[in-house]
Amino acid sequence: MISIQKFMVNPLRENSYLLYDETGECIILDAGFFYKEEFTELEDFIGEKQLTPKMLINTHCHFDHLFGISTLKEKYQIDFLCHREDEFLIERSVEQAAMFGFPMNPASKPDGYLQEGSEIIFGNSRLKAIHVPGHSPGHLVFHSAEGEFIVAGDVLFYGSIGRTDLPGGSYNDLIENIKGKLLVLPPGTTVYSGHGPETTIGFEKDNNPFLT
Repeated sequence: MISIQKFMVNPLRENSYLLYDETGECIILDAGFFYKEEFTELEDFIGEKQLTPKMLINTHCHFDHLFGISTLKEKYQIDFLCHREDEFLIERSVEQAAMFGFPMNPASKPDGYLQEGSEIIFGNSRLKAIHVPGHSPGHLVFHSAEGEFIVAGDVLFYGSIGRTDLPGGSYNDLIENIKGKLLVLPPGTTVYSGHGPETTIGFEKDNNPFLT
């Protein structure tokens, strides 16, 4: 059974997630760790739980979800995976971070790519990738049917949706993909978003003003 630990990090209050199961294997999603104490908190948690990181996975590659990638990749000697269509955002991440006033070292290039239907396997657990472009062209959502949750990145928030005015964004694509690929999931599915609190598919289907 998958356990989820959320870390609210960096100046943009991005949600990074550590997913682990009873085997002790874990994966790190959207590693936006920025300050030294944020890395320390993650490393202490991994040590206390005696976890073994297996990979770094990103829902998408905007800079606030990339801050910690290079440091953690080097520390744990693990691969970094994302969708190929977001690789251009990695290449522009230092420039984009500077536009928002944040210093950033170049993020590591991906070691491999995920796409619609890709399975992420760690320990006894697996997640399935759902391609949900609109916030970014390569945005992925990771679904655990057994755990009844998704890690949704920045496509779906409590009462809101991701912005679509950044490079590669599309409002029409985002709405179409949320309705066609996410709102069809069971209503009790928990949504772990890239910013803000958790929600559920059922709540957003009934209450989200962008989706009614």
